[in-house]
Amino acid sequence: MRLEPTLRQQRFLDYLRQEILRNGRSPSLRKAAMDLGVSHAAVAQALKALEEKGHIKRHGRYSRQIYLLNRVREASALQRWREIPIIGQVTAGLPMYAQNEWDGSIVLDAAIYHGQNLFALRIKGDSMVDAGILNGDLAICEPRQYAQNGEIVVALISSEDATVKRFFLHKDHIELRPENPRYDSMRYRFSEVLIQGKVIGIHRGPEIMEKI
Repeated sequence: MRLEPTLRQQRFLDYLRQEILRNGRSPSLRKAAMDLGVSHAAVAQALKALEEKGHIKRHGRYSRQIYLLNRVREASALQRWREIPIIGQVTAGLPMYAQNEWDGSIVLDAAIYHGQNLFALRIKGDSMVDAGILNGDLAICEPRQYAQNGEIVVALISSEDATVKRFFLHKDHIELRPENPRYDSMRYRFSEVLIQGKVIGIHRGPEIMEKI
């Protein structure tokens, strides 16, 4: 259970929230001291007290980045959003030429999607419908050059065509298996397939987000 701040600490907490909302980042100690008309030592003391009471978090004692915490000590929604690129279009039916240019971006909750260098690919086709991946969805992907059996991956075929399928490694070939009985598994030589990422979630319109 976190302790309630004093009036002076609450004033400082409100100031932090306003600065993060206005500028997208926490202020420096110097700026905070100047804005509030107090000493650097007073700012440092307030930060320490608020951290001990569970209202903020820093990754290091001298880290400038300050995270405001909610009542369950998670980063508040104000600082949890992250933007990732949508990279072209990928098929979930017959493979389609892999486009490398940005096709916009999408904002995600960093508390759920916290991997590094995430990207999104737009799905075209219905071969993965039984896995809940539909035509027009955005597949949220974690960059990977390897895969475990059964994982849903983005695979580049013959360095040109990309597809989303379940990955299975066999003794003499790689199987990319659909999740729709209307489609057959695709089998390739090891040299024909490059894993580009693992699908970790699906975005379907502004109101629905599913995590795999």
